[in-house]
Amino acid sequence: MALLLKTTRFVESQIDNFLDMVSDSATTFQLAIQDYLAGRIDQFEERLAQIRELEHRADDLRVSIERFLYERTLIPENRGDVLAILENTDEVIDNIKDSLVQFSIEMPEIPPELNDLWIQTTKASVAAVEQLVFAVRSFFRDLAAVNNYIHKVYFFEREADQIGEKLRRKIFGMKIELSRKSQLRFFAIHIEKISDAAQDVCDRLAIYTIKRQL
Repeated sequence: MALLLKTTRFVESQIDNFLDMVSDSATTFQLAIQDYLAGRIDQFEERLAQIRELEHRADDLRVSIERFLYERTLIPENRGDVLAILENTDEVIDNIKDSLVQFSIEMPEIPPELNDLWIQTTKASVAAVEQLVFAVRSFFRDLAAVNNYIHKVYFFEREADQIGEKLRRKIFGMKIELSRKSQLRFFAIHIEKISDAAQDVCDRLAIYTIKRQL
């Protein structure tokens, strides 16, 4: 991180803490979906409460980091890129929280025969977020490793899309009401969008990485 920031261990630790919250949110999301599918609704709601708290803390920490960087530490030509990385990565947590909030509001009844594909889609999206965290850490510490992690994000985003398509096809092949099919499709797409959000950050991160290598 010293290659990019003029000073301090404080900034390094704060960015690490922020990225830890992103990673924790993704892991908690996967556990929440597993709880929901298993009918452990009270535990699902506890997971949602944890993610709400993580999102709140991540927002506060991001603002604090941005203020500190803007006022004191960052090389000016890199400041906008770093601020954008933090803001875009924070949106991944927002997507995670929004998905679980919708589950909590609508409480869709998911047929058990969809559980396997549902969990596979969730795991692929969560894996994309985990690789994103590695990519962002590498941007500050080991620029040469960034593209490797970005490639993995793209891989898991494609996995989420492919498995998600299988899930949606299975949904619409079932003998249930069209309105219920539409609701289940909505929630399946919500899970896929988490990996899409991770990919969006990586699209920008790839550009910022090239700029730093010039």
